[in-house]
Amino acid sequence: MATQQALPARHHGSMAWAMPVTLGVSFGFMAGFLRREGAPVDWWDVLYGVVAGLVFTAVAFGLGRIQHALTPELHAGAYGALCGIALGFLHSLTGASVLTAVVTGLVFGGMMLVGSFYVFHSRAD
Repeated sequence: MATQQALPARHHGSMAWAMPVTLGVSFGFMAGFLRREGAPVDWWDVLYGVVAGLVFTAVAFGLGRIQHALTPELHAGAYGALCGIALGFLHSLTGASVLTAVVTGLVFGGMMLVGSFYVFHSRAD
């Protein structure tokens, strides 16, 4: 009778949480900085930056957890959407019009889509 071996637990390295946290801290700092519009920093700006950073960190961490289950096309699209939404949101905090924020998000999201599509397809087996 053959014995069955248990599958090894999947180990996630420190980059699995370090990258989303680092990007989230940077995103939150930038969101709080842009929200103040040249005025002195107050606690609402800090709170806004913390909340924005936590939301970005949670979405990036969640995307990192499911990225291996996605096809390379969806994988690239998810990263393109995350980048485009994040940069469009940050651009909207500068006081720019909604149209320019949307165009900025679409341009940078499209660039991320193309770049990540190339990387994911060149590494696909």
